[in-house]
Amino acid sequence: MNASAATLVEVDHVRQLYPKGSGESLLVLDDVSLKLRNNEIVSLLGRSGCGKSSLLRIIAGLLPASEGQVTIASLPVDGPSRDVAMVFQTFALFPWLTVLENVEIGLEALRVDPVERHKRALAAIDLIGLDGYESAYPKELSGGMRQRVGLARALVVHPKVLLMDEPFSALDVLTAETLRTDLLDLWIEGRLPISSVLLVTHNIEEAVLMSDRILVLGSNPGRVAAEIGVELPRPRNRLDPDFRQLVDDIYARMTARPVGKTAQGAFQGTGISMILPRVSPNLHAGLMEALADEPYRGRADLPALAGALQMEIDDLFPVAETLQLLRFAEVAEGDIRLTEPGRRFVELEQDGRKKLFAQHLQAHVPLAQHIRRVLDERATHAAPDRRFRDELEDHMSVQLAEQTLRAVTSWGRYGEVFAYDEARGVFSLDDPA
Repeated sequence: MNASAATLVEVDHVRQLYPKGSGESLLVLDDVSLKLRNNEIVSLLGRSGCGKSSLLRIIAGLLPASEGQVTIASLPVDGPSRDVAMVFQTFALFPWLTVLENVEIGLEALRVDPVERHKRALAAIDLIGLDGYESAYPKELSGGMRQRVGLARALVVHPKVLLMDEPFSALDVLTAETLRTDLLDLWIEGRLPISSVLLVTHNIEEAVLMSDRILVLGSNPGRVAAEIGVELPRPRNRLDPDFRQLVDDIYARMTARPVGKTAQGAFQGTGISMILPRVSPNLHAGLMEALADEPYRGRADLPALAGALQMEIDDLFPVAETLQLLRFAEVAEGDIRLTEPGRRFVELEQDGRKKLFAQHLQAHVPLAQHIRRVLDERATHAAPDRRFRDELEDHMSVQLAEQTLRAVTSWGRYGEVFAYDEARGVFSLDDPA
C-alpha cells in the first residue's frame, strides 16, 4: 500500500454522544480522526461497545456526528452518499424479492435505466458467485449465499467506498472463511468495482488476514488507540510465524492496562455505576478450569486459548476481564494467569466455590455490595429491582443498566449473596422458591 495514495475518506475529530436516563449524555466516540486512502483495506478493530458500528454509520451518512466532520472525496458527508455502500452483519434482504430484485433495488433507488439496471445486477451476481440463483428467494438460500446477495447489492452501485460491519460474524466458521477468501481474491485481482474497503471487526485474525492497516479502537469512550500497518504479502497464511507474531502483538495491545488503572479499569464507570458484562458464572468456572488444566497449568497466551476454545475477543475478553475484576485472574500483555484464589476455586467442590465466589464478589464489585447492604438494612430484607435499576440509569443508558443489573443478579444468585424473584422483580435474602 502506497502511503502517499490519495485520501478518499477523512474523519476529522468526530465525537458521538447518546442521551442517558439521567438526561446527561453518554460519550461513545471521542476525538476520532482517521484517513482511508485509495486502494487499501482498513480494519476498525475493537470490542463490543467501543463505537465501531456508530463510526461506520457516521461515515455512511446514516448517523450525524455530534461533533467533527467526515469528508468523502473531499466533499462533506451530509446524509447518505452515492459514493458509499454498506454490508451489514445481518443479511437485510427483502424476503418477498428474488435475488435479482434484491440486487437491483439500490439501482432502482438511483433511477438507473431498467435495461442497464438488469445488466449490472446480473454482472454483480455473477461476480460474487451466485450465477443461476437469480430467481431464488432469500428463504431458499443458505446464510453464506444470502450474505453474497448483500455484497452484490452493495457492489452493483459501484461505490468508491465499501463499508462492512462485521459481515462474516453471523456465518459459521467454514462459510465465513470461504466468503472472506473469495472477497480477497476478487480484491487482489482488481475485479471489485470499488476503491477502498473499511471493515469493522472484533476478530483479530480476520483483521490481520484482510487488512493493509488496522486501527485499534479503545473503549469507554471509543478512540483510535493504535494504528498498525500489515506488511505481510498476500495471500496470507495464518500459520506463518510473522502472522502469529502480529496477532500476538495486537492481543497484547488490546489487553494492556493503562498506567494507573486498577483491575476494574477494564470496565467503564466506578462504584455502583461500573458497567458490567453479562458473563455467566458457568463461563467463569469453565475458563478457570481450562486454564488450570493441561497444557496451560494456570497461564495461557490469549490467542492460543481463543483458538483452542473457539472464542473470539468479544466472547473471551469479557470473561477474562471479569475474572480479573474478581481477582481470580490477571490479564496483561496478551496473557492470562490464574491468581492463587483462582487456582483454589478450581480445586474446591461446588459449595466451596460458591462461598469463595461470594467473598470476591462482595469485596470487588461495588454494585453487589450495595444490593446486599440495602437488603441487610431493610426490615423486610427485600427490595424491588426498580430501585437499583433507577440508580443505574442515572449513570448509563437504559440498555446498559439492564445489562449490568442482570449480570450482577446472575453472579449474586450463584454466590448466594442474595436471591431474586424474577416474577415479582424483587431482590431478597430469602429463597424465592
